[in-house]
Amino acid sequence: MNNQQRSTIWACIDGSTYSAAVTDYAVWVAKKLQAPLKLLHNIEHRDTPPLMDLSGSIGLGSREELLEELTSMEERRSRILLEQGKAMLQDAHRQTVAQDCPDAESIQRHGSLEETLVEMEDEIRVLVVGICGEGHENQEKQIGTRLESLIRALHRPVLVVNRPFEQPPQRIMIAYDGSEVSRKALDMVSLSPLYSGLECHLVHVGQTAQESDQLKEGAAILQQAGLKTVCAELKGSVQEQLEHYYSSHDIELVVMGAFGQSRLRELLFGSLTQRMLINSKIPLLLLR
Repeated sequence: MNNQQRSTIWACIDGSTYSAAVTDYAVWVAKKLQAPLKLLHNIEHRDTPPLMDLSGSIGLGSREELLEELTSMEERRSRILLEQGKAMLQDAHRQTVAQDCPDAESIQRHGSLEETLVEMEDEIRVLVVGICGEGHENQEKQIGTRLESLIRALHRPVLVVNRPFEQPPQRIMIAYDGSEVSRKALDMVSLSPLYSGLECHLVHVGQTAQESDQLKEGAAILQQAGLKTVCAELKGSVQEQLEHYYSSHDIELVVMGAFGQSRLRELLFGSLTQRMLINSKIPLLLLR
């Protein structure tokens, strides 16, 4: 793998209220990792609606004129969206310059956002996205319609932003259950300079002594990496306990493995990742 791969921080920019925060968090990650930053505005394709069968009502020539008008309207729409996207990227770039990150690259792409990012996956080190896209900010207790499929499709860390950036995080909570995906997440935390200097709260919600041993083993990994580590063994509902802990300890970022259960178990019992995305009041960094 050459140095150009897995080296870049990508920030998804759109017209949502989260775009400014996405840019701020992406700048923080890029500066902490000393990595280049790319600002992406993606224009989703929209199929031209089919013309109704009006045979017998109007003539062939009239139908062709209507189809040409629909096509012309879609072309005008595409040009408007392109110019709007350029303006959004210019605003985001000015934001990066004001924060001493002047070399961010602006990119516009057409098509599915998921397809765009999967195509660029080898270059992505961390992806930063808003919890909801443009037009969905007022839908409470929901996440963006494509966010879950995007997280599942990419095997890269995804930072999901759900509030304005106030200051660089000082305290993070790592949700740890001893599973393969959470152990992998712990290894990634211990090896990445993104977490250096941060206070890491390693939190486990469980019931047995064996699970307590897993927490100690996880803490040892972080401490060996030189990270200041606080351990907490909790009991009760996993989601409720995690939310109560980060609220009562001024945690500014939750770090957890994403979608570690089987799809069947998620279908029957729901996904902790999805529930945390819906209910969390602070950003989540999801590791795959």
